[in-house]
Amino acid sequence: MVTDYKKFELFGKTFIQKVDIKPPFEFAFPVAEQACLLYMLKGETKFQFDNDSINIPANHALLLNCLNSGKQIADSNNSDGEIVIVTFHPDILKKIYERELPSIFQKREKISNQSSGKINNDFLIQKYIEGLLFYFENPSLVNDEILVLKLKEIILLLSQTQDAEIIQVILSQLFSPATYTFKQVIEANLFSQVNVDELAQKTNLSVSSFKREFKKIYNDSPASYIKNKRLERAAELLLVSDARITDIAFDCGFNDLANFTKSFHDKYHTPPSDFRLLNKTDKKR
Repeated sequence: MVTDYKKFELFGKTFIQKVDIKPPFEFAFPVAEQACLLYMLKGETKFQFDNDSINIPANHALLLNCLNSGKQIADSNNSDGEIVIVTFHPDILKKIYERELPSIFQKREKISNQSSGKINNDFLIQKYIEGLLFYFENPSLVNDEILVLKLKEIILLLSQTQDAEIIQVILSQLFSPATYTFKQVIEANLFSQVNVDELAQKTNLSVSSFKREFKKIYNDSPASYIKNKRLERAAELLLVSDARITDIAFDCGFNDLANFTKSFHDKYHTPPSDFRLLNKTDKKR
């Protein structure tokens, strides 16, 4: 239940909202051409998607692209909550950035369908939200010029957080919408430093749904298939490259040399260094 609601509009569209809620609370996001940053001032919210959920505690935020929604938030601990919502409208962004959109809205080379991401307790975002509270307490000071500055400020701050890469993936979809197939996302990220949870996010699925879809397509578990592909790639590089074994392991998605060496030995029955030496010796004969 909403107990208090305040908002500021920019160019006729809702830009910033502050919502006080009491349980039970539930809100389903409509499909809309916009993205939202939800910041928990107080309490804890549960973000539900695809038979899975993420808890967003106080001083944490959720960035959500609503182009493909069907997701909802609900209270998760039966306590009062306060949420600040900042909305990004593509037409307003084009209006205030007439020459060129900031890089955070421009599509990257990485392939991902991820449409939501949790932003951990970030000092910069926290201070920005504290600044917004001043304007909610003093609404007579607010005008379009102030709101444009606040919009540009949050965009700049988001580009500097530790979650900037995920933020860019989500926000860039507002201007370069593209839906990749499940296999395209997997093949594009096989050798990246990502785990199963992160791959599930990139395919816009919960971990359980991701594993079911993966098994259906590849007839193997994600962990087994990905490890085998990475080891096969490492074996190829050991034969055609003189790069250090540590570098090859990292380039193939392994971030632990001991784990790589053990996995390689289990598959090829020899350590990586011996595999390279033996196969190069055989080629010279």
